[in-house]
Amino acid sequence: MSKLKLGEQESALLAWVAAHAPASAAQIVAGWGEANGLARTTVTTMLERLRAKGYLTREKAGASFVYAPQDEHQTQLRGVVGRFVERTLGGSLDPFVAYLSDANLSEEQKTQLRALVEKLDSEPKNDEETR
Repeated sequence: MSKLKLGEQESALLAWVAAHAPASAAQIVAGWGEANGLARTTVTTMLERLRAKGYLTREKAGASFVYAPQDEHQTQLRGVVGRFVERTLGGSLDPFVAYLSDANLSEEQKTQLRALVEKLDSEPKNDEETR
């Protein structure tokens, strides 16, 4: 079953939790909610919505809950980037590629990009692309 789509703020919260997991509700409110001007109740409501949508898990830890992503951090980040491309860039990678061409990339980042392009070039095309 496909997970429900996320809004921009939900995606940002999910990325924060994925980067800092496991994290208590209080840690999330202090580390992400306050920086975004959100009340504790708003953040906890968002956490519960993300849990209900299948993006987060929750475990009881003493008197509070600890949240963690359902999927590993890299998988979460891919989803955040995918949603950004779809929502903000209208599904087109052209603006992202243009950004990369103007960005001051480190040698390590350039090496990672070359490796990615080589991987993409070596993968077999799927049926829809060859039709």
